[in-house]
Amino acid sequence: MWLFFGLHRLGVAPADIVIQLVLIVALTFAFWRRDRWAGALLVPYVAWVAFAAVLKHALWQLNPAF
Repeated sequence: MWLFFGLHRLGVAPADIVIQLVLIVALTFAFWRRDRWAGALLVPYVAWVAFAAVLKHALWQLNPAF
């Protein structure tokens, strides 16, 4: 988020959010294997980061000023 909105590094920001999403999904699976309740509690976080990625992409597409 700080790459996109703070530093306006549009080329690096999509890679950052994808890396974040992959790591959060991996963390969720690791927690799920250890304790299903803990893994289930991370599912909304995965959904939120995925939504943020889609929203950030839409902002980037709709705003040519960036």
